[in-house]
Formats: sequence, structure tokens, C-alpha cells
Amino acid sequence: MSTREASDREDPIIESRDQLVAPMQAGEKPPADWRIGTEHEKLVYKREDFRAPSYDEPCGIRDLLMNLQQFGWEPVEENGKVIAMRGDDGTVSLEPAGQ
Repeated sequence: MSTREASDREDPIIESRDQLVAPMQAGEKPPADWRIGTEHEKLVYKREDFRAPSYDEPCGIRDLLMNLQQFGWEPVEENGKVIAMRGDDGTVSLEPAGQ
């Protein structure tokens, strides 16, 4: 899931390949700084009934994410909802189904 911050600016109309490629090139690191990143899918379920918790229920997905604040992680919000947490070592973000 994207952790792009919301903005009031209008997105520019892409008129050339260079405009499309430029934001990706701006994020490139030199080869000496390359590292291997990993992605881990985690499915959350309740022990009592093995169902997936909703976002807003007590001990749900929002609470799970917000508990990372005790380790210095910062919430990333979209439309007033926490969709990710950012820490020094990476980001925990939600997929569309909440996993």
C-alpha cells in the first residue's frame, strides 16, 4: 500500500517520459548504498475465533498499529485513518484487505 502523504496540490499532467521517470530517479541511491529489502505479509487474527479483526474494534488493526508508538514509530495517516507506521528501521503498512 502506498504511504504517500495527501496534498492539496493538483498532480501535474505527464507530458513526457522524462516527467514520468524523474520522481523514481530522484529516489535512486548510488550502487554503494544499495541494500536488500524484504517484504513480509502478516495476517492478523483473533485467537478466540480465528477471525480477522476490523480496523476500528478494540484490539483491532488501528490499535495494533498504534501500539508501535511505544517503540518510537510514527503514524502515517490517510483521510484521518492510520494506514502505516514509520520507524527508524522501516515501515509497516496495510494492504487493501488489512493484512
